[in-house]
Amino acid sequence: MAGHSKFKNIMHRKGAQDKKRSAMFSKLSREITVAAKMGMPDPDMNPRLRLAVNAAKAQSMPKDNIQRAIDKAAQAGGEDYEEVRYEGYGPGGVALIVEALTDNRNRTATNVRTAFSKNGGNLGSEGSVQHGFERLGMIEYGSGAGDEEKVLEAAIEAGADDVESGEDGHTIWTASDALHEVAGNLEKVLGPADNVKLAWKPSITVAMDEGGAATLIKLVDTLEDDDDVQTVWGNYEISDELMEKLS
Repeated sequence: MAGHSKFKNIMHRKGAQDKKRSAMFSKLSREITVAAKMGMPDPDMNPRLRLAVNAAKAQSMPKDNIQRAIDKAAQAGGEDYEEVRYEGYGPGGVALIVEALTDNRNRTATNVRTAFSKNGGNLGSEGSVQHGFERLGMIEYGSGAGDEEKVLEAAIEAGADDVESGEDGHTIWTASDALHEVAGNLEKVLGPADNVKLAWKPSITVAMDEGGAATLIKLVDTLEDDDDVQTVWGNYEISDELMEKLS
């Protein structure tokens, strides 16, 4: 489990920091608009939109903002965002997958490439690192949802594949095509999740030393600060002690 909590503290490192709420709301809004455009504008009829709205609610995004993002999907002449994935290597040979929603592929590609090259990494071609990850559904609950036994029991009943529990909470893994169903089943027992999304879970992780970790954190921060970037996934581990030292 230790490995997972380290993986988690990287992925959600900025959640614990004073992250700019406006930037976070902007990313959440973009996902809501894209989800609403791809299906029905009703969250009950559109699983991806339901996940996006729940993610926004978990971050205390105001209802008006959520509705505006849904309405934007129906407006003529609005921005058309497309999903783009970039793959590359960071310091120490760490594999990174960057997921973006963009209305200008050239701009996003340039920004992502620059972020990699200025922070000890290099952008690879599509598929260059993906083989080291598994595409899975990820559902996260805080420790307040219940103890390990309660969450494990609920997850098994809901049809999940694996549960990892630690001090920070619980991460439940499912097959990618079962994510919506399992999340719905869990919500009936444990309430709304803090986070529900499709994830890239690394098969093997790389332990970072202090020098590599500092550069890597800068690279991940630079990527996450880009408006077009939604999520950065990586196969690295940084110990809690080292994270505290570098924070």
